Amino acid sequence: MIMPSSKKILKCVALASLGLNVSNLLGVAAFSSRAISQKSFRIAPHTTSQLPVAGEMQLVNRNTRLFAVDNDDPNPGGLNQWEDENDRKKSFNEIGFFDQVQEWFASDEGKEDVKTYTTSLAVALLLRLLIIEPRYIPSLSMYPTFEVGDQLAVEKVTKRIRPFSRNEVVVFNPPQAFREIVGDSSRKAKEALIKRIVAVEGDTVEVKGGKLYVNGVMQDEPFTAEDAAYEFGPVLVPPGDVLVLGDNRNHSLDGHIWGFLPAENVIGRAVFVYWPPWRVGTNGMY
Repeated sequence: MIMPSSKKILKCVALASLGLNVSNLLGVAAFSSRAISQKSFRIAPHTTSQLPVAGEMQLVNRNTRLFAVDNDDPNPGGLNQWEDENDRKKSFNEIGFFDQVQEWFASDEGKEDVKTYTTSLAVALLLRLLIIEPRYIPSLSMYPTFEVGDQLAVEKVTKRIRPFSRNEVVVFNPPQAFREIVGDSSRKAKEALIKRIVAVEGDTVEVKGGKLYVNGVMQDEPFTAEDAAYEFGPVLVPPGDVLVLGDNRNHSLDGHIWGFLPAENVIGRAVFVYWPPWRVGTNGMY
């Protein structure tokens, strides 16, 4: 049987042995009164990538570590000062204009916008070339049907599939006879014109007494500004041509001066006025 005094001795020996083992494991200096008094402690999550720096005390207890950290340490725990890569980038407003444009083109948004703009431009050009195009009225030769500043749409499809008819308003490239009158170097010689077809191939046309006669029949023309103050014809419209006159008969440089218009010169038919808003419509266009 072991005496009580012997138990106390054995207990002291065991505690001393345990203290020696812990001291060997963690470092005796870490448990000195001076060391502990100069440390502050914090609990940090257990990670395998984070290691204590020199001068720290580490206590291992399953999933936590206890660190004794210098109060003056600007980076306690030895953690890195992580810097986001985006923090080093300049804001969009801080870079130059050309750099902004280059960055915009390189972005997903810029690429999508360029694709949209390119597609829209291609469609618009295709529509203008083959289907419909806008035109601006610069003079009063077609008054009162059109006034200066009117903008109208000219469709370019039906001229290929449907023959021209009387009273249709057409836009066309000026014929050679017109260019000879105004001069080939004149700006007007290169501009498209707009007039009304009054006769087609095979028709006999005459203007007398201020009225228009086609094949001997006087025409009802409510769209004209006034009766014609000139005499014209009679003439026969040759194949492949049409005769065009301005609605403002006495103030129009048209077919009664320079002759017939080749049908191939026609760009398209005027279909409606779209500007200004108070003149939108097809009034006077047949």
